[in-house]
Amino acid sequence: MIYAEILAGGKGTRMGNVNMPKQFLTLNNRPIIIHTIEKFILNDRFDKIIVVSPKDWINHTKDIIRKHIGEMERVVVVEGGKDRNESIMSGIKYIEKTFGLNDDDVIITHDSVRPFLTHRIIEENIDMALEYGAVDTVIGAIDTIIQSEDGEVISDIPVRDTMYQGQTPQSFNIKKLVDHYQSLDEEQKTILTDACKICALRGDDVKLVLGEVFNIKVTTPYDLKVANAIIQESISK
Repeated sequence: MIYAEILAGGKGTRMGNVNMPKQFLTLNNRPIIIHTIEKFILNDRFDKIIVVSPKDWINHTKDIIRKHIGEMERVVVVEGGKDRNESIMSGIKYIEKTFGLNDDDVIITHDSVRPFLTHRIIEENIDMALEYGAVDTVIGAIDTIIQSEDGEVISDIPVRDTMYQGQTPQSFNIKKLVDHYQSLDEEQKTILTDACKICALRGDDVKLVLGEVFNIKVTTPYDLKVANAIIQESISK
C-alpha cells in the first residue's frame, strides 16, 4: 500500500508572536495545511493520507479539514511525537495497528507547511520509493555553502556543484525505515533528526528527486509573505 504522511506536529516558534502553530495560519483565506493536504488528495494512488498533529490541536485539525475539504475516509488525523522522527513513527504505528505492515508498503512524508509541491514531485517520490526504498527531494544549491564548526570561522567551503538543499517529500519503504529507526539508541534518536540521514548511515542508497525552487517551507513571517505572493501570482495567470 502507498501512504502519505503530512507532518504537522510542530509549534512553529520561528513564526514569531502568533496564537497558533504555523500550519494553521491562513494563505489566501485558507489554512496552509489545507493547501498541502489537497495536493495529496488529488493523487489517487494513496490508500490513506495521515495528518500528524500536535496533541492539543487534533480537534482543530479535524475541524478545519471538515470545513474546507469535507468528510473524507482517506484522510485521518493522528497525534504526533516530540520530534520529527517520532511523529513519522506515530503515523506508522497507526498504519501497523489498522492495516498491518507489508514488505512493499511505502510512505511519502511531507512538511505540512510546504503547500506548493507538484504532482510530478509526488509521483516521482512514489515511483522511486517503490523501486529503491529511500528517497529525498532536493534542489541544487544556488549560493555557496559555508561550513563552520564553531559558528565563528570558516571550517570548509564545499564544492557547490555537489551541494543540494533538502526539501520534502522524503519517502521510504516502511519496514526498512522502522528497522533502521529501532536500531538507534536514545542518543542517536535525539541527534539524527532526519530520516534520510538515518537510512544513509545504515548503508542505503538514498535516491534524489529534483524539487522546485517554489516548493518553499513556510517557517518565518517573510516566508508567509513569499507564499502569499506565489498564490496571488498563480491566481492572476
